Amino acid sequence: MSAAPPPSADEQVLTNLGYKPQLARRMSGFGNFALSFSVISVLSGCMTLYGFGLNTGGPAVMIWGWTFVGLMVLFVGLALAEVTSAYPTAGALYFMAGKLRGPRWAHYTGWFNLLGLLGGMAAGPYGCALFIGAWLNLSYGFTPTPVKTFLIFAGLLLLLAVMNLFGVHLVSMLNSISVWWHLGGVAAIVGALVFIPDHHQSAGFVFGEFTNNTGWGNPLYVGLLGLLLAQYTFSGYDASAHLSEETERAQTAAAKGIVHSIVWSWVAGFILLAGLLFAIQDYNGTINSATGVPPAQIFLDALGPSMAKMLLLVVIIAQIFCANAGMTSASRMIFAFSRDGALPLAKKLRRTSLRTKTPVNAVWLAAAFPLLLAAPAMFSTTAYTAITTINVIGITPAYAIPIFLRLLRGKQFKPGTWHLGRWSKPVGWIAVTWVAFVTVLLCLPSTKPITVDTFNYAPVALVVMLALAWAAWHRGLRHDIVPEYGTASERDRMAEDIV
Repeated sequence: MSAAPPPSADEQVLTNLGYKPQLARRMSGFGNFALSFSVISVLSGCMTLYGFGLNTGGPAVMIWGWTFVGLMVLFVGLALAEVTSAYPTAGALYFMAGKLRGPRWAHYTGWFNLLGLLGGMAAGPYGCALFIGAWLNLSYGFTPTPVKTFLIFAGLLLLLAVMNLFGVHLVSMLNSISVWWHLGGVAAIVGALVFIPDHHQSAGFVFGEFTNNTGWGNPLYVGLLGLLLAQYTFSGYDASAHLSEETERAQTAAAKGIVHSIVWSWVAGFILLAGLLFAIQDYNGTINSATGVPPAQIFLDALGPSMAKMLLLVVIIAQIFCANAGMTSASRMIFAFSRDGALPLAKKLRRTSLRTKTPVNAVWLAAAFPLLLAAPAMFSTTAYTAITTINVIGITPAYAIPIFLRLLRGKQFKPGTWHLGRWSKPVGWIAVTWVAFVTVLLCLPSTKPITVDTFNYAPVALVVMLALAWAAWHRGLRHDIVPEYGTASERDRMAEDIV
């Protein structure tokens, strides 16, 4: 009988962190970057929130806000990448928090991260369903009622689950295609909007026009609220960390994946926003578009129906790529949290396929739970806003917790192969300060008067998430929350769960 091959460097790192390798390590560094780039998806976030930007500060805040927020998010990404390099596991943020401060910190960080990811799996595909409804309306006269939109959304989730069940190799390939689709899509949209229309807005309009349709009188307050278009878009780059157990040379590749995805999204998003703003033909008509999708109205006014339908289809496919990457990230988070015994039915949810090494049940939960979150959208116009709130208010604070804990550890923190050196402390404190500021901003009312339809549900979502995490902790769902708190035999037994 031949001897077993020695573990690879990646496997040795994972073993040293307390886990037996269980997932297939078939993703390249580019594939890891592509995953986070696809989750950020400027053709998803910028397009679905474009109407919000036009009303909340207008072109000037959209352009300069994107520039400033992108810089702040880059600080967050750099600091998070450093911690990721030290702890490259599927659990990502919560595992980092557990290693740096203990199981209670891991538990609460994990619940923030998990609910944020599942909220994203509701918000992203549902936003895509809205765009599909607009495209069907332009192409075939389809009337996208809330129930029909929900059915499109359900079909999308089923498609995403099936694609993810084929294994990480297919996921990696699709994400690699997604990068070029996004970059090519931005180039095609901006190119068409630059060369085809007879009329363009002035540079003074794009970089200086301020619009306030919020009901609030203070322009500074409105300008700060307008920053949320960019902040909503710049989320999900922790996907690179969640896929680190399936990435080759993960300590370096996952860290670079986070940073590069932010940088390229920053550049592509600026070009996209500028191209759309220069091409606006009728500002009020764009805001009040009959399609319900302001970018679609820009395409119609500037390019005509045929080109509008074609470019809208480019955006929809990009959004499907984004949702597919989000499904991968959310399912790995469910798998990791279950592997550490922190979720109900953990034994079932941590099982992986013998053939594909994919966490099958975790994938199905990542598809099923968003259906429940989005179901109220069939009856309430405010439900989609609440879903988006769950995504962002959950995931944004979760980024700062491991960064903050790493700063508290000081010289006791042992960095991985990718680190910031002497810049670690200043970058980290800028990142933590920004996340604290933007978390408060996310909780402020964005429209006046405040009614049931305009209420900001972020504070409610924040309280509910804390209550759920508290209840789960006190119900005992915390066993083995970081491996050092479980025995080796228990961890090995859990690693044998396959289907």
